[in-house]
Amino acid sequence: MTHSVYILGGYQTDFARAWSRQGLDISDMMRDATLGALADCQLDPAAIESIHVGNAFGEMQRQQAHLGAMVAQVVPELWGVPAMRHEGACASSSLATLAAMAEIEAGRYDCVLVLGAEEFKNLPGDVASRNQNGAAWQGREEIECTYMWPAVFGRLAGEYARRYGLDRRHLNRIAEINYGNARRNPLAQTRNWRFEAASFTDDDQANPLIEPGTRRQDCGQVTDGACAIVVASARFAQAHAARRGVRLADLPRILGWGHRNAGIRFLDKLERSRDAQYVFPHVRDTITDAWRRAGIAGPRQLDGIETHDCFTTTEYMAIDHFGLTPPGQSWQAIESGLIEPDGGLPLNPSGGLIGCGHPVGATGARMLLDAARQVTGRAGDCQVGGARTFATLNIGGSCATVASFVVGVRD
Repeated sequence: MTHSVYILGGYQTDFARAWSRQGLDISDMMRDATLGALADCQLDPAAIESIHVGNAFGEMQRQQAHLGAMVAQVVPELWGVPAMRHEGACASSSLATLAAMAEIEAGRYDCVLVLGAEEFKNLPGDVASRNQNGAAWQGREEIECTYMWPAVFGRLAGEYARRYGLDRRHLNRIAEINYGNARRNPLAQTRNWRFEAASFTDDDQANPLIEPGTRRQDCGQVTDGACAIVVASARFAQAHAARRGVRLADLPRILGWGHRNAGIRFLDKLERSRDAQYVFPHVRDTITDAWRRAGIAGPRQLDGIETHDCFTTTEYMAIDHFGLTPPGQSWQAIESGLIEPDGGLPLNPSGGLIGCGHPVGATGARMLLDAARQVTGRAGDCQVGGARTFATLNIGGSCATVASFVVGVRD
């Protein structure tokens, strides 16, 4: 990257909170996240020159659109600041971040707020689940099911089984690791959940089948939440660091990024990759684009990864697409303990989407905030010792929209 973009700080709401049960809604969580991010950065609202909001399902869940304008409504100090909303399913706030970075790189603005927010708990879980089907190609996926996304990613498990072989014990272990990580995260939705030993097996009572290939513990959560980060140019970050009495080199920086898209229909992606090395070649390209821009050669130069695990199968896919193992051999990283908190390359120390929670529009920003906290030693009980470089992988829909970032501190 020829232009440096720094993450000055940010704020995540408590993902265990159901806002509508307290008479609140998405506007309230947006306010809390914005004010929390400004406080964490020790910034006056007047420093914010532009705002980018990530949200996927506001119209369906709350009949509320036009969320770019909502920020100034709930934080009047930001009245008059240009703002826009971005939608890319689960990758919405990653797209908001890319737009904010582009404005900084173009020299338009020096200090930009990125805010991701999603509200799901205001409607019954089955309704919220159906609303999320809007990220698929309505009526054309040709997958007979009750629940679209468990069915889609159950098909992904089937594809791995067909191409390489798949032992479900490894998917169960991914779930167990991520729920375990979430217990250390004070903002995780599932931090106080308790399980029995059979919960991470194929026991039909303790871990029932949702759709073929997907059991209950394979699934990410239906979550309310918001997350905001403030990104800035090197010029602004230098002055900000001086005011706070820290070195510019100690501020986390977005070292590289990747962004690719494929078509919206899931089965088309499998068909197009039938003879390819990877199940999703465009996901692999997204990751390596981020590495190239960051000037790193591969996963051995990372200290950890926050990756998309809307289902255990997406994390299983991410393991080999990140190159932790050869294609189709993700089980090796699970059996060796590589991805565990004390392993050589921890995945989802936050708990991920399964453990921490998945407020769709906020997930990309949450990953970036957690990565920034990791590389500056601010991750609390989730901290990976000595972390200096972290990657993220955020996908929208059935890997139709894909974004990856590398975050680090460098002298």
